[in-house]
Amino acid sequence: MHMTQKTPAELRADAEAALKPLGQKRIKLLAQLEALEVELRPLILQAISMEVPYRRINELTAVSPNTARAWNKAADST
Repeated sequence: MHMTQKTPAELRADAEAALKPLGQKRIKLLAQLEALEVELRPLILQAISMEVPYRRINELTAVSPNTARAWNKAADST
């Protein structure tokens, strides 16, 4: 039996098809994360103003201390 080899275009199409389902899922999750951060940011800023340590904020939210500091600095400059 003779097997035909796929063309480079067919191989690229296969690779794209393999990426698409998980890629779409990731895109949706990132959009959800963005929406969640809009709600979370003021709560984190309030926690910072109440002197909750950045490390504790990270433990509770998985928002990095650097991100929380950047948000706080941006809020201070407005």
